[in-house]
Amino acid sequence: MQKELILERIENLRGRKPYEEKKAAKLGFVSLYKYLEDKISKEAKALEADQAHKTKVKKAIKTKAVAKKQTGSCSCC
Repeated sequence: MQKELILERIENLRGRKPYEEKKAAKLGFVSLYKYLEDKISKEAKALEADQAHKTKVKKAIKTKAVAKKQTGSCSCC
């Protein structure tokens, strides 16, 4: 799956391919393939961390809402 994704991204680079190859070499990667592999894995980790953060926020909001309902029905109390 990931191999196909990397090859697809390389094909879609078109005119940016020389730029990305230079960037990969500058960052110390052996090939463009390894550079994109690392880049995709970092994107996946960032997405996973973002998802985890969103679930934490949702849980916190739910607990606050439940706590607010338990304290009283009016806003003045």
